[in-house]
Amino acid sequence: MNTIALDEVSSHDHRWAEAVSRDVFVACVLPNLAQEPFARRFASRFNGLGRTLTEPELLAASGSAAGLVVTATDPLRAPTIAALPSSVRVISTYSVGHDHIDLQAARARGIAVLSTPDVLSDSCADAAILLMLGAGRRVGEGLDLVRGGGWTGWTPCQLLGTDLYGSRLGIVGMGRIGRAVAQRARGFDMAVHYHNRTALPDGQAGDARFHATLAGMLPHCDFLCVACPSSPETRGMIGAEAIGLLPDGAIVTNISRGDVIDDRALVAALRSGKVAAAGLDVFANEPDIDPAYRTLPNVFALPHTGSATMRTRVAMARLLADGMEAVFDGRQAANRLV
Repeated sequence: MNTIALDEVSSHDHRWAEAVSRDVFVACVLPNLAQEPFARRFASRFNGLGRTLTEPELLAASGSAAGLVVTATDPLRAPTIAALPSSVRVISTYSVGHDHIDLQAARARGIAVLSTPDVLSDSCADAAILLMLGAGRRVGEGLDLVRGGGWTGWTPCQLLGTDLYGSRLGIVGMGRIGRAVAQRARGFDMAVHYHNRTALPDGQAGDARFHATLAGMLPHCDFLCVACPSSPETRGMIGAEAIGLLPDGAIVTNISRGDVIDDRALVAALRSGKVAAAGLDVFANEPDIDPAYRTLPNVFALPHTGSATMRTRVAMARLLADGMEAVFDGRQAANRLV
């Protein structure tokens, strides 16, 4: 499918009678297959520059759009939302997280905001297990040995790691992704603990043990998985005090948002051995991450690829297209935030 550059603003003709009133601008760069749900249903225009748009570019390209599709790298703060064309009726974020959008400002303008819950939970949970295994079994160090030619053969003491099987897992945030992680952890016979704002109903929590406070859970965590949203309450939650409550040699992983972890505290714990290893898919200020994460051998890092499967990318697009169509039709969208 062809994308169009910002100076090519003519809409695709999809022979929909209502297309003129359903102009959609997809501001984020998507895989071709993920563009198709928007192209089939709406008069769609796409970002053809292959990069994140600046705020002036996004505003200029919005034109007479009734719907915008953005993602986590497109901050829509109150001034930007106030400057959007009056035609905009719905903003769809190609992400579960929505901290990059000022929901109050959107509500004040009567603009609906949609996100992509549920459809990426399984792929992110798979990635969480990958992070735990990669960090616990020292996969990064092993790859460096093999690829760098430094491996001299098997020895009984080489790269001794931590078993996932039979260990204790603590999950911070038992939402959709957290519950999917817990489901997979049971396949490794892990004892699952979780900290959430409230305890889940028995049917959702299974045999996972609820802890009303983070401090109460941390001593029970051989592995810690951060799966909570970023918010004023959670930013920096995993800091020096929290890390100090973990068992010595615990593994810390993060599949949610980078700013939930205090980088300085985690780096210090990784250097001291208090934390044996970290498996990180998200970082504060990414891609300008703390440089220590690039050099510490006990960091198993991925470039924010938790939901990066084609099946998930297409499912995210379909969910947003469904929601936008509902808003345009005057129906309730299941994935509507405001």
